[in-house]
Amino acid sequence: MSTAGKVIKCKAAICWEIKKPLVIEQIEVAPPKAHEVRIKIVATGICRSDDHVISGAFTMPLPMVLGHEAAGVVESVGEGVTCVKPGDHVIPLFVPQCGNCSSCRSTRGNLCSQNDLSEPRGLMPDGTSRFTCKGKNLHHFISTSTFTEYTVVHETSVVKIDAAAPLEKVCLIGCGFSTGYGSAVQTAQVERGSTCAVFGLGGVGLSAVMGCKAAGASRIIGVDINKNKFAKAKEMGATECVNPLDYKKPINEVLFDLTGGEGVDYSFEVIGRTDTMTAALASCHMNYGTSVIVGVPPSASEISFHPMLLFTGRTWKGSVFGGWKSKDAVPKLVSDFMGKKFVLDPLITHTLPFEKINEGFELLRSGKSIRTVLTF
Repeated sequence: MSTAGKVIKCKAAICWEIKKPLVIEQIEVAPPKAHEVRIKIVATGICRSDDHVISGAFTMPLPMVLGHEAAGVVESVGEGVTCVKPGDHVIPLFVPQCGNCSSCRSTRGNLCSQNDLSEPRGLMPDGTSRFTCKGKNLHHFISTSTFTEYTVVHETSVVKIDAAAPLEKVCLIGCGFSTGYGSAVQTAQVERGSTCAVFGLGGVGLSAVMGCKAAGASRIIGVDINKNKFAKAKEMGATECVNPLDYKKPINEVLFDLTGGEGVDYSFEVIGRTDTMTAALASCHMNYGTSVIVGVPPSASEISFHPMLLFTGRTWKGSVFGGWKSKDAVPKLVSDFMGKKFVLDPLITHTLPFEKINEGFELLRSGKSIRTVLTF
């Protein structure tokens, strides 16, 4: 029996308050309005950005249905939707692509003005929610909300992908892989023969390592305080790894020593800490080094640093979703995966049923997982 046009009751994991486990509840998911798409989620990854909301570091309006790295199948579409149809395999996009704003029109930008990252409201573009639970409206998370059996997104926040692609793997292209890989090949445009340092060797950091390797970097230094991540980092392309806790001097000085006093050509901060952001910048070549901020910074944080770090010529950049224009890039990245241009399996260390979502977060916090994928 068709569910199109009807309210769907399903399970979702709700963040009712910060610093508390998510609660699996039955929610109501309203039908899509005009230019909206309702998706049956098949698989969703657990990303550090979701945990930043739970910890309170990334301030969002609550209660909220988190999750933003997923793949699924279109259940129904609202009036006027032409980009996808029921039955299409899709990836929701936490960075929309409207095609009309200045960033979408420019070849230099990718952060669509329709995004819900800069000043998050936690609502659909029309200012309302499609989720209710126990009579209360629930907020949407960065245009996606994938910790639920069904979600509703605007048509600017979804793209059709190859129907043959395994959804439990390519869901990582919805955030983690694309963000890290793109920070190297798209945002930094790492050059062949260069030296790179990647701060933070989680799923996104390892994807940055993969991007540096794909771009032809000759030296890729992984930086993490968890030495258990070093073997995997080397498997993915790191040429060496360093633990800042093993040294008495600041890590940027260590990296200068390791590079003969030159500094690295490119550094990537994939943690989301202001102290490592400045350390990553300071580890770059003083004149032509480029440092890219990839990790989500805490909402209330500010950075202070000596302006000479930039005055001498370094470049400091931010990278949202790896710099990719989402609708254009995601189908191509899925095709590249299907064409074996890169692998995703090593990034997925755990696959759990959706009901074990809190267990997945504990694996993330304890450093035991790179990516946990939840399946429905």
